[in-house]
Amino acid sequence: MSHLAHDPHGVEESPLLSSSFLLRLVAMVAVLAALTVAISLGGRWFGARLTLAGNTGRTAPILLTIGRDTLRLSENTLRFPSQRREGISERADLYLTWPEMQGYSKADRQRFDDVSQSAGLIFLQITQSTMSRDMSGRLGPIYVHLLEGKAEPFSNGLMLHRLRVDAGYSGEVLLTAARPDGPDYAVRCALPATAMATSSDCQRDIRVGSDLSVLYRFSSRHLADWDHIDAAIRNFVEARLVSRSATSD
Repeated sequence: MSHLAHDPHGVEESPLLSSSFLLRLVAMVAVLAALTVAISLGGRWFGARLTLAGNTGRTAPILLTIGRDTLRLSENTLRFPSQRREGISERADLYLTWPEMQGYSKADRQRFDDVSQSAGLIFLQITQSTMSRDMSGRLGPIYVHLLEGKAEPFSNGLMLHRLRVDAGYSGEVLLTAARPDGPDYAVRCALPATAMATSSDCQRDIRVGSDLSVLYRFSSRHLADWDHIDAAIRNFVEARLVSRSATSD
């Protein structure tokens, strides 16, 4: 049967919309609807992932072996998803709230997600040691030769030392403090010219375990707690060391 209609005057007319065109139109509408749903769902998923920015609230233990040491760390203390897998690793990057020394949680998510609140975090990088001395141990043989001018009293028992311009520590100073029960404390800081401090403008490294170097960074806002922070970092890492016999059971 012909799909052409005849008018009384014998002029053939085609339908305004053919059936094949209608089918294509319906298919296009269906595809667009599906894309709209997919974009909406994908946008929600991506938005959630962007908010988390790789964070997780899971506290499942992860065993990481770095050099001669094995650590049992909670997932939510590890900054990067790629490090939340058990096995041998070159390093572990952690972030912890101060002074609670806790990993990421929904209750504290603003401290992790909001840059203006990140001064309340301490960042750790744990690696196998490549030097025989930590920062305190390098004070006498290395740093003392990089200083210029006289030491100045700072605060909370700390002394401020200026580093030579050609020492390679642009804008940083060295802060030290004598301790009766061990080597002198030493930390490098890029002290802010204003009251605003970043979350990691001070850094220090210590030796822990058999062969671990723990580099930690914190805000200069917390320099008043320098001795408490140092002890808390050491205790945190030592408490998570796993003996060889325990890992082989």
